[in-house]
Amino acid sequence: MIATRFAFRAVPQLQHSVRHYATEGSSPGGMNKWVKYVGGAFGASLVAFGVLRALAPRPDEEEVIRRLEMLSGKKAGSNPANKTFKGGDQGWLDLKLESVEELSHNTKKLRFALPDKDDVSGLEVASALLTKFKGPEMEKVRGPTKRLNSEAHHLKACDQTIHSNKQRRGHIDLVVKKYPTGPMSSYLHNMEPPQRLDFKGPIPKYPWSPNKHDHICLIAGGTGITPMYQLCRAIFNNPSDKTKVTLVFGNVSEEDILLKREFEDLENTYPQRFRAFYMLDKPSENWIGGTGYINFDLLKKVLPEPKVENIKIFVCGPPGMYKSISGPKKSPQDQGDLGGFLKELGYQKDQVYKF
Repeated sequence: MIATRFAFRAVPQLQHSVRHYATEGSSPGGMNKWVKYVGGAFGASLVAFGVLRALAPRPDEEEVIRRLEMLSGKKAGSNPANKTFKGGDQGWLDLKLESVEELSHNTKKLRFALPDKDDVSGLEVASALLTKFKGPEMEKVRGPTKRLNSEAHHLKACDQTIHSNKQRRGHIDLVVKKYPTGPMSSYLHNMEPPQRLDFKGPIPKYPWSPNKHDHICLIAGGTGITPMYQLCRAIFNNPSDKTKVTLVFGNVSEEDILLKREFEDLENTYPQRFRAFYMLDKPSENWIGGTGYINFDLLKKVLPEPKVENIKIFVCGPPGMYKSISGPKKSPQDQGDLGGFLKELGYQKDQVYKF
């Protein structure tokens, strides 16, 4: 059974259809068991798809930073901060773990210190970092030369979309969901301050700019929500960006829904521009959202018509989700052919981006 929400907590029940909402223009005032997201492998068998995400700060935190700069005699932007991650030939950087916070039964937030308290990460919206750690088989290896020569065989690595507000100074926060078959996520969950982790990047993903699209649709499973959240923060933290956003978010159970409070805040603050639809594989008796997997009928109801101009659909989740909804990527650089439900619904390849 498919159940979708037609109202937000802060507004009366909407009387118009979901499809009507999805196709209307931006308001000037102003979502199989494959959802059980497991780690996948990139390239060599020891290259693990970890679950590593960094969160943008909330608006009140940004305001605090701005006021502190004013009190210290600095004008915002007058003293450009050093960017920790510069890409290119920069190489690996090791950062110290400052703190760990439990977010759910299988998810933690890890805060890593940047080299200097005034540094910023240098990460743009929807960019990525590589991470790696030394496995047990490397314990007897000594010296940088041996380590580099053995890297492909003995170092666990992770290529993930990382999210961090580029103005946040001194640290980055990573949200890590643990998977039994994920070496990287398991290692990160076992880390304790002041252990260190190697990072490299950034790796550009989708270049975002304000009002690039009139309406974007975010289809996510599990921790695939995090690049979607960062897009939302970039849009709704910018008063000049009027982009409308529809989110479709699939999970196993309610406790697996990451960032739900943040999305509820957006629903209540921007009821004409943001809507979220949740689907659970194993809902509780009290669950009032959608049940089952993200499917053809649901997407047909909540997404804008394919013929609507200047829309973009973003997809991020486990491999089975890509197969069912959009078709898989061929490689990190090749989006591959459009397939799945989105192709059946009539969307074109250039209307869809797969993280």
